Amino acid sequence: MAIGIDPTVDFAFKRVLGSPEHASLTVNFLNAVLADEHVIRSVEFLNPFLDKDFEEDKLAILDIRARDDRGRWLNVEIQTTLPGKLPERLTYYVASQYVGQMREGQRYGDLCDSIGICVLEGIRFPQVPDIHLDFRFRSRDAGLKLSDSLQIHLLELPKYAAPADNVPITDPVEKWVYFLQSAEHQTREQLVARLGEETFSEAAGVLEMIARTPRERELYEARLKLQRDEQSRLDAALAQGLEKGQYLGRIQLLESLLGQDTSPTDALKARSVDELQALEADLQRRLRERDLG
Repeated sequence: MAIGIDPTVDFAFKRVLGSPEHASLTVNFLNAVLADEHVIRSVEFLNPFLDKDFEEDKLAILDIRARDDRGRWLNVEIQTTLPGKLPERLTYYVASQYVGQMREGQRYGDLCDSIGICVLEGIRFPQVPDIHLDFRFRSRDAGLKLSDSLQIHLLELPKYAAPADNVPITDPVEKWVYFLQSAEHQTREQLVARLGEETFSEAAGVLEMIARTPRERELYEARLKLQRDEQSRLDAALAQGLEKGQYLGRIQLLESLLGQDTSPTDALKARSVDELQALEADLQRRLRERDLG
């Protein structure tokens, strides 16, 4: 029977990658994404998952904050939508995490790297096929490295297409992307057979725990509903924006035909759909009266 728990729901995502009792999963994930010559051996969770905290704050941000055994500061999150100003927000988080290390009397050389990893269920950079995007300080032309002190990594899940069943998945990042995309609809045994690592047996076990524990399932379902409601809200806003856009074009055309200055786009956008509809109807009436006259 399929696991039935979606690991891209942030509650499940943090259970898998933000629990001290399953720190080996976080280490495996970080080594896959960062792919450094220095292998991470351990992590310290700075905001471990606490049921009590979550129950008291249903809108809690379930990111994962940790420090690795080299002292680097890490923030891992999943986004099921593409919020506005995402690059700016990620930059702010990483910069704040870096600056926040500084204490009186401390030297710049004592600061450790600050790294943000954002898993996206949307595509922010459709112009490139890369699933994993790695942003750091580099010169534009010569490719010279200034610093790795600030890093932002994006994993754009929709770009990944799993190979045929008889083709092994060997890339560490692809294994995690496959798990995040497919675990809900597979069994633990199928995942292990496909990915060839016991790591994913443990990860699947965390999802199974959520599925069979009534309180865990309740918290997961509540978070899933919140996630779906947010997506519906964004879809409705997008649909309204498209509808407004259609009205804007027609209104400005009618104003032009009437020989009057066209209304500023920003002013029209500030109006409700009902107001735009009424304005269009009034302009059409005036145009008809003019033509009849």
